[in-house]
Amino acid sequence: MEINKYIEMAKKGDQVAFTYLLDHYWNEVYGFMLKRTENETDSEDITIETFSKAFDKIATYNPEFQFNTWLIAIAKNVHIDMLRKKRSTVFVEITDEEDQQAYNVADSSPSAEDELITEQNLSRLLQFIKELKPHYQEVIQLRYFQEMSYQEIAEQLNEPLSNVKIKLLRAKKLLAAIIESKR
Repeated sequence: MEINKYIEMAKKGDQVAFTYLLDHYWNEVYGFMLKRTENETDSEDITIETFSKAFDKIATYNPEFQFNTWLIAIAKNVHIDMLRKKRSTVFVEITDEEDQQAYNVADSSPSAEDELITEQNLSRLLQFIKELKPHYQEVIQLRYFQEMSYQEIAEQLNEPLSNVKIKLLRAKKLLAAIIESKR
């Protein structure tokens, strides 16, 4: 299936299409930002926010341009915004309205990653989770061990709901890869 089909499906809110696009373009966007920032944490934060914004505004995507070009443009803007915020050190509160507009990426039906994660016994699972970066450990901990909703996690972390959803998608993907590699 060509990329444009996934983009069209994502425009209709298809969870599988969102996950496919995230997986397909993550390394390209992350690698681009890593070259620019030379900082893994910043690159990861920028990439998470890039996908969050892209999925939020996917209806505005113009297919005359390459999807990766569009994502890179968003990433550059997120990076510029981040630099401005660092300079001004003023933190703007995220409004409830923005949270309400956050796209509905989270699907209630368990994904293949969810099933793989729940199959593991607790002590092994905790070992695998320790291999994730701290901010991924945190969202997995809040979601699966404290059984918080996405909204509760967003409030706890003081982050937009859409960022929390992207972080969880990514954390589950990385955790599933760790589990697969240890089988």
